[in-house]
Amino acid sequence: MPMRNEYGKWLPMGPAALHILLALAGEPLHGYGILREIARQSEGKYRIGPGTLYDNLKKLMNDGLVEESARGASNRTSGGERAKRYYRLSGLGRGVLAEEVTRLEGVVREARGRLRALKPRRA
Repeated sequence: MPMRNEYGKWLPMGPAALHILLALAGEPLHGYGILREIARQSEGKYRIGPGTLYDNLKKLMNDGLVEESARGASNRTSGGERAKRYYRLSGLGRGVLAEEVTRLEGVVREARGRLRALKPRRA
């Protein structure tokens, strides 16, 4: 696994990629499952469409952060139906996600400090 400073090429992450990795942190999911998990985790405040999802999944897979899960292989159908593809975080993806969360914690810490320093304005 790469050292922490090697994660920098993926950081900071865009919101869609971050939410996809976060959705996959629990268990392998298919595309619709990822969309639902993003909506659940963000309490409906962040949503992406299928085009954004699959464009990002393709990039994340090419970068080695996400991989297709073997869970989807057992879901093959014989009636010509298209089987759902399941995705999961790779080891690299877990490391990058952890590093991004650490980075975001620093941003939030800085923001809270600055907001505490602001004095209320009088009318």
